[in-house]
Amino acid sequence: MYVASLRDGEDHRVEFVESLQPPMPRLKKWVLIISCSFGCPMKCIMCDAGGRYVGNLNEQEMLAQIDHMVSRRFPDRKIPVEKFKVQFARMGEPALNRGVLRALAILPGRYEAPGLMACISTTAPAHSDGFFRELIDLKDDVYSGGRFQLQFSVHTTDEKRRDWLIPGKKWDFDSISKFGREFVREGDRRIALNFAMVQDLPIDPDVIGQYFDPKLFVIKLTPLNPTSNGIRHGLATALDPENPKAASELERAFAKLGFEVILSIGEFEENAIGSNCGQYVSRQKAAAQESDQGALS
Repeated sequence: MYVASLRDGEDHRVEFVESLQPPMPRLKKWVLIISCSFGCPMKCIMCDAGGRYVGNLNEQEMLAQIDHMVSRRFPDRKIPVEKFKVQFARMGEPALNRGVLRALAILPGRYEAPGLMACISTTAPAHSDGFFRELIDLKDDVYSGGRFQLQFSVHTTDEKRRDWLIPGKKWDFDSISKFGREFVREGDRRIALNFAMVQDLPIDPDVIGQYFDPKLFVIKLTPLNPTSNGIRHGLATALDPENPKAASELERAFAKLGFEVILSIGEFEENAIGSNCGQYVSRQKAAAQESDQGALS
Protein backbone atom coordinates (compact mmCIF):
# COMPACT_ATOMS: atom_id res chain seq x y z
CA MET A 1 0.00 0.00 0.00
CA TYR A 2 1.32 3.43 -0.97
CA VAL A 3 0.13 6.98 -0.31
CA ALA A 4 1.55 9.76 -2.46
CA SER A 5 1.16 13.54 -2.64
CA LEU A 6 1.03 14.24 -6.36
CA ARG A 7 0.45 17.98 -6.00
CA ASP A 8 0.71 20.49 -3.17
CA GLY A 9 -1.73 20.15 -0.29
CA GLU A 10 -3.19 17.26 1.70
CA ASP A 11 -6.25 17.09 -0.60
CA HIS A 12 -3.97 15.89 -3.42
CA ARG A 13 -2.98 12.61 -1.83
CA VAL A 14 -3.84 9.30 -3.48
CA GLU A 15 -3.56 5.63 -2.65
CA PHE A 16 -2.25 2.84 -4.83
CA VAL A 17 -1.52 -0.76 -4.03
CA GLU A 18 0.14 -3.93 -5.32
CA SER A 19 -1.28 -7.30 -4.43
CA LEU A 20 -0.73 -11.02 -4.84
CA GLN A 21 -3.14 -13.93 -4.78
CA PRO A 22 -1.65 -16.58 -2.51
CA PRO A 23 -0.49 -19.21 -3.05
CA MET A 24 0.42 -17.92 -6.53
CA PRO A 25 3.87 -16.27 -6.69
CA ARG A 26 4.39 -12.79 -8.13
CA LEU A 27 5.64 -14.15 -11.44
CA LYS A 28 2.33 -15.98 -11.85
CA LYS A 29 -0.02 -13.08 -10.98
CA TRP A 30 0.69 -9.50 -9.90
CA VAL A 31 -2.05 -6.87 -9.56
CA LEU A 32 -1.55 -3.11 -9.37
CA ILE A 33 -4.52 -0.99 -8.33
CA ILE A 34 -4.25 2.75 -8.91
CA SER A 35 -6.25 5.92 -8.28
CA CYS A 36 -7.60 8.22 -10.96
CA SER A 37 -8.86 11.20 -8.94
CA PHE A 38 -8.38 13.10 -5.70
CA GLY A 39 -11.36 11.90 -3.70
CA CYS A 40 -14.39 10.70 -5.68
CA PRO A 41 -17.53 12.50 -6.81
CA MET A 42 -19.77 9.41 -6.70
CA LYS A 43 -19.93 9.34 -2.86
CA CYS A 44 -20.72 5.62 -2.56
CA ILE A 45 -21.68 5.10 1.05
CA MET A 46 -19.65 1.91 1.50
CA CYS A 47 -16.40 3.58 0.38
CA ASP A 48 -13.95 5.88 2.16
CA ALA A 49 -12.60 7.29 -1.12
CA GLY A 50 -15.52 9.69 -1.52
CA GLY A 51 -14.19 12.38 0.77
CA ARG A 52 -13.55 15.85 -0.54
CA TYR A 53 -13.33 15.62 -4.33
CA VAL A 54 -10.85 18.12 -5.78
CA GLY A 55 -10.44 16.87 -9.33
CA ASN A 56 -9.00 14.24 -11.62
CA LEU A 57 -5.46 13.01 -12.05
CA ASN A 58 -3.89 13.42 -15.47
CA GLU A 59 -2.49 10.46 -17.35
CA GLN A 60 1.10 11.11 -16.22
CA GLU A 61 0.04 11.11 -12.56
CA MET A 62 -1.70 7.77 -13.07
CA LEU A 63 1.26 6.28 -14.90
CA ALA A 64 3.58 7.55 -12.14
CA GLN A 65 1.80 5.29 -9.65
CA ILE A 66 2.42 2.29 -11.88
CA ASP A 67 6.05 3.34 -12.50
CA HIS A 68 6.72 3.54 -8.77
CA MET A 69 5.53 -0.01 -8.11
CA VAL A 70 7.17 -1.47 -11.21
CA SER A 71 10.52 0.18 -10.48
CA ARG A 72 10.67 -1.48 -7.04
CA ARG A 73 10.22 -4.96 -8.50
CA PHE A 74 11.42 -4.73 -12.11
CA PRO A 75 13.66 -1.65 -12.51
CA ASP A 76 14.49 -2.56 -16.11
CA ARG A 77 10.76 -2.35 -16.94
CA LYS A 78 10.79 -5.95 -18.15
CA ILE A 79 7.90 -7.65 -16.36
CA PRO A 80 8.00 -11.45 -16.83
CA VAL A 81 4.67 -11.95 -15.04
CA GLU A 82 2.21 -14.40 -16.54
CA LYS A 83 -0.78 -12.23 -15.52
CA PHE A 84 0.18 -8.60 -14.90
CA LYS A 85 -3.08 -6.80 -14.11
CA VAL A 86 -3.34 -3.01 -13.86
CA GLN A 87 -6.65 -1.93 -12.41
CA PHE A 88 -8.07 1.61 -12.41
CA ALA A 89 -10.21 1.13 -9.33
CA ARG A 90 -8.75 2.58 -6.13
CA MET A 91 -9.82 6.20 -5.59
CA GLY A 92 -12.07 7.81 -8.19
CA GLU A 93 -14.54 6.93 -10.92
CA PRO A 94 -12.58 6.11 -14.12
CA ALA A 95 -15.44 6.90 -16.51
CA LEU A 96 -15.41 10.53 -15.36
CA ASN A 97 -11.76 11.01 -16.33
CA ARG A 98 -10.72 10.99 -19.99
CA GLY A 99 -7.11 10.84 -18.78
CA VAL A 100 -7.76 7.18 -17.99
CA LEU A 101 -8.20 6.51 -21.72
CA ARG A 102 -4.93 8.30 -22.49
CA ALA A 103 -3.12 6.33 -19.78
CA LEU A 104 -4.53 3.07 -21.15
CA ALA A 105 -3.33 3.97 -24.63
CA ILE A 106 0.22 4.66 -23.39
CA LEU A 107 0.49 1.72 -20.98
CA PRO A 108 1.29 -1.21 -23.35
CA GLY A 109 4.29 0.58 -24.85
CA ARG A 110 5.68 1.65 -21.49
CA TYR A 111 6.91 -1.76 -20.36
CA GLU A 112 7.98 -5.07 -21.78
CA ALA A 113 5.06 -6.95 -20.29
CA PRO A 114 3.58 -9.76 -22.40
CA GLY A 115 1.16 -10.66 -19.60
CA LEU A 116 -0.35 -7.18 -19.31
CA MET A 117 -4.11 -6.98 -18.75
CA ALA A 118 -5.87 -3.69 -18.04
CA CYS A 119 -9.01 -3.37 -15.96
CA ILE A 120 -11.56 -0.66 -15.23
CA SER A 121 -14.04 -0.88 -12.37
CA THR A 122 -16.91 1.59 -12.76
CA THR A 123 -20.31 2.52 -11.38
CA ALA A 124 -21.40 3.50 -14.93
CA PRO A 125 -22.08 7.18 -14.20
CA ALA A 126 -24.64 8.99 -16.30
CA HIS A 127 -23.39 11.26 -19.08
CA SER A 128 -20.29 9.08 -19.55
CA ASP A 129 -21.41 7.68 -22.91
CA GLY A 130 -18.53 9.35 -24.75
CA PHE A 131 -15.97 7.74 -22.46
CA PHE A 132 -17.42 4.28 -23.03
CA ARG A 133 -17.65 4.77 -26.80
CA GLU A 134 -13.94 5.63 -26.88
CA LEU A 135 -13.22 2.69 -24.60
CA ILE A 136 -14.71 0.28 -27.14
CA ASP A 137 -12.35 1.53 -29.86
CA LEU A 138 -9.34 1.56 -27.52
CA LYS A 139 -10.03 -1.97 -26.32
CA ASP A 140 -10.41 -3.24 -29.88
CA ASP A 141 -7.21 -1.51 -31.05
CA VAL A 142 -4.89 -2.09 -28.08
CA TYR A 143 -6.33 -4.74 -25.75
CA SER A 144 -8.01 -7.29 -28.02
CA GLY A 145 -7.85 -11.02 -27.37
CA GLY A 146 -8.90 -10.93 -23.73
CA ARG A 147 -6.37 -8.37 -22.49
CA PHE A 148 -9.01 -6.07 -21.01
CA GLN A 149 -11.47 -6.55 -18.14
CA LEU A 150 -14.45 -4.26 -17.59
CA GLN A 151 -16.34 -4.47 -14.31
CA PHE A 152 -19.58 -2.70 -13.36
CA SER A 153 -20.26 -2.19 -9.66
CA VAL A 154 -23.89 -3.22 -9.15
CA HIS A 155 -24.13 -4.52 -5.54
CA THR A 156 -27.92 -5.04 -5.45
CA THR A 157 -30.76 -5.77 -7.86
CA ASP A 158 -33.09 -3.34 -6.07
CA GLU A 159 -32.71 -0.17 -8.15
CA LYS A 160 -33.89 2.14 -5.33
CA ARG A 161 -31.45 0.61 -2.86
CA ARG A 162 -28.74 0.81 -5.50
CA ASP A 163 -29.44 4.55 -5.80
CA TRP A 164 -29.07 4.84 -2.02
CA LEU A 165 -25.81 2.90 -2.02
CA ILE A 166 -24.37 4.73 -5.07
CA PRO A 167 -25.96 8.21 -4.90
CA GLY A 168 -24.51 9.58 -8.15
CA LYS A 169 -26.58 9.38 -11.32
CA LYS A 170 -25.75 6.25 -13.28
CA TRP A 171 -26.86 3.88 -16.00
CA ASP A 172 -29.72 1.53 -15.23
CA PHE A 173 -29.51 -2.22 -15.90
CA ASP A 174 -30.99 -1.87 -19.38
CA SER A 175 -28.29 0.65 -20.38
CA ILE A 176 -25.48 -1.55 -19.03
CA SER A 177 -26.92 -4.56 -20.85
CA LYS A 178 -27.18 -2.72 -24.17
CA PHE A 179 -23.61 -1.50 -23.84
CA GLY A 180 -22.41 -5.04 -23.18
CA ARG A 181 -23.82 -6.16 -26.52
CA GLU A 182 -21.70 -3.52 -28.25
CA PHE A 183 -18.58 -3.97 -26.15
CA VAL A 184 -17.87 -7.70 -26.07
CA ARG A 185 -16.26 -9.14 -29.20
CA GLU A 186 -15.21 -12.70 -29.94
CA GLY A 187 -12.14 -13.49 -27.82
CA ASP A 188 -12.85 -10.73 -25.29
CA ARG A 189 -13.34 -11.30 -21.60
CA ARG A 190 -16.93 -11.08 -20.52
CA ILE A 191 -18.00 -8.05 -18.47
CA ALA A 192 -18.16 -8.63 -14.71
CA LEU A 193 -21.18 -7.54 -12.68
CA ASN A 194 -19.76 -7.02 -9.21
CA PHE A 195 -21.85 -7.52 -6.09
CA ALA A 196 -20.23 -6.53 -2.79
CA MET A 197 -22.78 -8.41 -0.73
CA VAL A 198 -24.50 -6.20 1.86
CA GLN A 199 -26.93 -7.40 4.52
CA ASP A 200 -30.57 -6.51 3.72
CA LEU A 201 -29.75 -5.52 0.12
CA PRO A 202 -31.32 -8.09 -2.20
CA ILE A 203 -29.51 -9.89 -5.02
CA ASP A 204 -32.13 -11.56 -7.22
CA PRO A 205 -30.66 -13.74 -9.99
CA ASP A 206 -33.97 -13.64 -11.86
CA VAL A 207 -33.72 -9.85 -12.18
CA ILE A 208 -30.21 -10.17 -13.59
CA GLY A 209 -31.42 -12.88 -15.94
CA GLN A 210 -34.07 -10.54 -17.33
CA TYR A 211 -31.48 -7.97 -18.41
CA PHE A 212 -28.13 -9.67 -18.92
CA ASP A 213 -26.85 -12.32 -21.31
CA PRO A 214 -24.56 -14.89 -19.62
CA LYS A 215 -22.60 -15.07 -22.87
CA LEU A 216 -21.58 -11.44 -22.31
CA PHE A 217 -21.58 -11.05 -18.51
CA VAL A 218 -20.20 -12.95 -15.51
CA ILE A 219 -21.20 -12.54 -11.87
CA LYS A 220 -18.63 -11.57 -9.24
CA LEU A 221 -19.56 -11.98 -5.57
CA THR A 222 -17.41 -10.40 -2.87
CA PRO A 223 -17.75 -9.64 0.83
CA LEU A 224 -18.42 -6.03 1.74
CA ASN A 225 -15.13 -4.71 3.11
CA PRO A 226 -15.43 -2.79 6.38
CA THR A 227 -14.84 0.94 5.94
CA SER A 228 -15.43 3.93 8.23
CA ASN A 229 -18.14 5.25 5.92
CA GLY A 230 -19.87 1.89 5.66
CA ILE A 231 -19.85 1.43 9.43
CA ARG A 232 -21.37 4.92 9.90
CA HIS A 233 -24.22 3.89 7.61
CA GLY A 234 -24.77 0.60 9.41
CA LEU A 235 -23.60 -1.58 6.55
CA ALA A 236 -22.46 -5.13 7.19
CA THR A 237 -21.33 -7.87 4.84
CA ALA A 238 -23.79 -10.57 3.84
CA LEU A 239 -20.89 -12.86 2.89
CA ASP A 240 -18.68 -14.05 5.72
CA PRO A 241 -15.12 -14.22 4.30
CA GLU A 242 -14.42 -17.11 6.66
CA ASN A 243 -17.44 -19.04 5.37
CA PRO A 244 -17.60 -18.55 1.58
CA LYS A 245 -19.98 -21.51 1.33
CA ALA A 246 -22.65 -19.14 2.66
CA ALA A 247 -23.04 -17.89 -0.91
CA SER A 248 -23.49 -21.38 -2.38
CA GLU A 249 -27.26 -21.08 -2.81
CA LEU A 250 -26.89 -17.77 -4.65
CA GLU A 251 -24.11 -19.22 -6.80
CA ARG A 252 -26.31 -22.16 -7.76
CA ALA A 253 -29.21 -19.84 -8.65
CA PHE A 254 -27.00 -17.82 -11.01
CA ALA A 255 -25.48 -20.98 -12.46
CA LYS A 256 -28.98 -22.29 -13.26
CA LEU A 257 -29.44 -19.24 -15.46
CA GLY A 258 -26.17 -19.98 -17.25
CA PHE A 259 -23.96 -17.42 -15.52
CA GLU A 260 -20.38 -18.08 -14.53
CA VAL A 261 -19.91 -17.01 -10.91
CA ILE A 262 -16.62 -15.76 -9.49
CA LEU A 263 -16.36 -15.79 -5.70
CA SER A 264 -13.67 -13.25 -4.80
CA ILE A 265 -12.45 -13.27 -1.20
CA GLY A 266 -9.70 -10.79 -0.34
CA GLU A 267 -6.99 -11.13 2.25
CA PHE A 268 -8.09 -10.77 5.88
CA GLU A 269 -5.03 -8.58 6.53
CA GLU A 270 -6.59 -5.79 4.44
CA ASN A 271 -9.46 -5.51 6.88
CA ALA A 272 -7.24 -5.89 9.93
CA ILE A 273 -4.92 -3.04 8.97
CA GLY A 274 -7.61 -0.86 7.39
CA SER A 275 -6.23 -0.82 3.87
CA ASN A 276 -9.49 -0.77 1.93
CA CYS A 277 -10.25 1.94 -0.63
CA GLY A 278 -9.72 5.45 0.69
CA GLN A 279 -8.93 4.43 4.26
CA TYR A 280 -5.26 5.42 4.34
CA VAL A 281 -5.82 8.87 2.83
CA SER A 282 -8.85 9.57 5.02
CA ARG A 283 -6.94 8.50 8.13
CA GLN A 284 -3.99 10.73 7.25
CA LYS A 285 -6.32 13.69 6.78
CA ALA A 286 -8.05 12.98 10.10
CA ALA A 287 -4.70 12.70 11.88
CA ALA A 288 -3.55 16.00 10.35
CA GLN A 289 -6.76 17.73 11.48
CA GLU A 290 -6.35 16.38 15.01
CA SER A 291 -2.77 17.61 15.04
CA ASP A 292 -3.84 21.08 13.88
CA GLN A 293 -6.57 21.25 16.51
CA GLY A 294 -4.11 20.16 19.19
CA ALA A 295 -1.67 22.88 18.15
CA LEU A 296 -4.40 25.52 18.41
CA SER A 297 -5.69 24.40 21.81
